[in-house]
Amino acid sequence: MDMIPQLMEGSSAYGGVSNLSIITNNSSSVTGTVVGGATQPPSSSPSANSSRYENQKRRDWNTFGQYLRNHRPPLSLSRCSGAHVLEFLRYLDQFGKTKVHTNVCHFYGHPNPPAPCPCPLRQAWGSLDALIGRLRAAFEENGGKPETNPFGARAVRLYLREVRDMQSKARGVSYEKKKRKRPLPPSSASSSSAVASHQQFQMLPGTSSTTQLKFEK
Repeated sequence: MDMIPQLMEGSSAYGGVSNLSIITNNSSSVTGTVVGGATQPPSSSPSANSSRYENQKRRDWNTFGQYLRNHRPPLSLSRCSGAHVLEFLRYLDQFGKTKVHTNVCHFYGHPNPPAPCPCPLRQAWGSLDALIGRLRAAFEENGGKPETNPFGARAVRLYLREVRDMQSKARGVSYEKKKRKRPLPPSSASSSSAVASHQQFQMLPGTSSTTQLKFEK
């Protein structure tokens, strides 16, 4: 998982890595609990997962707020637009850990390159997509209106789609979601159950054809 920088007070919006405190998107900073000298793994309950999500969302929101304050000239949240969100996402690319091959690279489209190459490191599409989802929710939770949410702007959606398609081709991986099997409607489920029961009835020893015909009626 790529890393999202957390800006520190007094750092420039375009400063170096030394001015940043790096946090991971997968909340790897969450550690187990020590009980009786043994370390227990972190809880995987829905409440624990929700807590990790909320903590990550709060850190992302603070990071974006600090980015706006460090911007030259400084930006207020009310003046933030989709263009500023795109600027923020491009700024984050310098901290990316995902190799994205250029179309002139011999490993373009190769999911497992056998050797290193000089292609740039970028933020993975999945990391950016998840980040925008959290910031979009945080914006509205902090009093923003859905119709003015810069993280839901059409330009941001198009940018994420372009990044997804470009990285998919460059890395030779597919980002298509697997189609979930649709559950059978209640009528179909009961009908299937009746057919299965009928088949089991026919397989019972000593069941005559007359009995079977009566069952079918």
